[in-house]
Amino acid sequence: MKNKGSGVRYLASGLLAIGAGNAWAADAPVLNSGDTAFVATCSLVVLLMTLPGLALFYGGLARSKNVLSILMQVFSVASLMSVLFAIYGYSLTFAPGGDWQAFIGGWDKLFLKGVGPDALTGTIPELLYFLFMLLFAAITPAIIVGGFAERMKFSAVMVFMAIWLTINYVPMAHMAWGGGWVFNLGVQDFAGGNVVHVNVGIASLVGAYLLGRRRGFGTSALAPHNMTMTMTGGSMLWVGWLGFCGGCALMANGFAMLVMVNTMLASAAGAIAWQLVEWKHRGKPSMLGAISGAIAGLVAITPACGFVGPMGAILLGFIVAPICLWAVEKLKPIIGLDDAFDVFGVHGVGGIVGGLLTPVFALPVLGGLGFTGERGLLEQLGVNGGVLLFSILFSGLTSWIAYAITAKLCRGLRVDEEQEVDGLDLSAHGEVGYKYSN
Repeated sequence: MKNKGSGVRYLASGLLAIGAGNAWAADAPVLNSGDTAFVATCSLVVLLMTLPGLALFYGGLARSKNVLSILMQVFSVASLMSVLFAIYGYSLTFAPGGDWQAFIGGWDKLFLKGVGPDALTGTIPELLYFLFMLLFAAITPAIIVGGFAERMKFSAVMVFMAIWLTINYVPMAHMAWGGGWVFNLGVQDFAGGNVVHVNVGIASLVGAYLLGRRRGFGTSALAPHNMTMTMTGGSMLWVGWLGFCGGCALMANGFAMLVMVNTMLASAAGAIAWQLVEWKHRGKPSMLGAISGAIAGLVAITPACGFVGPMGAILLGFIVAPICLWAVEKLKPIIGLDDAFDVFGVHGVGGIVGGLLTPVFALPVLGGLGFTGERGLLEQLGVNGGVLLFSILFSGLTSWIAYAITAKLCRGLRVDEEQEVDGLDLSAHGEVGYKYSN
């Protein structure tokens, strides 16, 4: 049984054909207003999940003296990534790359050349396709902020993100979606489990190692200062994630609705599972646990949402949340790194679990949509596992290089001791999130 495949990959194939001067299909593409309205709506909610969703989620997890700095970092990173993606990122991701096509795209769409109001990608305007992919590029680097939160220079944050987008995200996105070698493997990763979640999890782990622990880590309370803010932001992430995954179908049809239903159910199951485990071992379920479980479910379903059925999505959420809880509570102390907001524990570990379990729950006997051609479970697991391993290694290497270059350019990555003690709100931005901050 053949699966539906990724809408992003499908239309990216068409975009490559257009860029190469080949025919899209036997008939010229025709604008579909329903598809256009659907993807435009999904784009808006993906923006919502970044601004203010991710910013509020992270802001509540910080101490009050650093809340504004976290909001500023997410806001500014998303803005910078958007501009850079428009100037060269979109072209290097989706334009034909010539001899280097397996690893990086070309320059044909530099400065959005040829991406005008009349250009189509499949049944939607290419400008809309660009916008949707821009929003992926905007949120992905911003997630890394949670790994080095409360101790990195603002200048270093911005320089690192620009370098990381260029040497990591753009090649990763091209290889997976723009016609690179991963694109042609038939990996089951519908909406970016590797490009987004595994990638940022490893980048955050590298950053936590290079910057070191926050002052007071392990000896004083570094608890979230505002769980109301975190719950609000986390809920916006949940809403936006439906558009993040559902929009990847790039068509308003029943398959897109399956993707959105799967995304919803995996998140709900993850929230319940984390609470139950926490309740049993701590005696009380927490709001932080509930929203963490929901996000773990969302991360795991990202690669799987276009290949599994609703019951498989629920099972995936129930499985991944306790594993991520273990990573946060047990694995993190073993590693000894201060991944401040548990980006690796939730996004990294959740992305790996989701990527490995996608072929399992894609089995028709479990309600999934099956595999491409004659491929079986073991072969698909080998493909998914191999790409996961590549993603981990590529992210680790390129992230390390980006941090090293940034440290040279910015004369170090970390703020000094006095600035860290006073809080980054005042020391970096000269203002505070609240009138009285501590």
